[in-house]
Amino acid sequence: MSGETDLRTLLASMTPELLDGTYVFATMAPGVSQPEGLDPVMVFHEREGTTLIVTEDAAREAGLAASFRCRMITLNIHSSLAAVGFLAAITARLAAAGMGVNPVSGFYHDHLFVPAGRAEEAMAVLRELAKDSAG
Repeated sequence: MSGETDLRTLLASMTPELLDGTYVFATMAPGVSQPEGLDPVMVFHEREGTTLIVTEDAAREAGLAASFRCRMITLNIHSSLAAVGFLAAITARLAAAGMGVNPVSGFYHDHLFVPAGRAEEAMAVLRELAKDSAG
C-alpha cells in the first residue's frame, strides 16, 4: 500500500487547498439513474439511496434536492488508506472550533467538505494544526 502513514508527518506536511465552487450533498432513491451529464465528485451507494456530492449549480440544473452547502478542501499529502488518526485529529480540531465537517477519502488524498460560510476559518484551523504538528 502506498502513501504516508506517520501521523506527525501527515499533519505537519499537509497542505490544505480550498477549491473553487460551492458543493452540496444530494440523494437519489434506490434504482434511480444519475441524471445524464452530471459529473459528481463523489458517488456513494447506500441501501436508502445514492448520495452525490456535486456543485450547487449542477444540482440545481439537474433538478436534484440538495442540502449542506459546503466548500471542498483537499489535503495535499498522499495519505495511506491505512493511516491511523489523521482524519480523527483534523475533525477533532474542527469540532473544537464548533465546525461540522464531512470527510471523504480518495486513494491519494483526503478531502473535507466544510460549511460554505466557514471555509476560510477551516483553512486557518488546518494551517494552525499543520504548524503545531511541525513543532
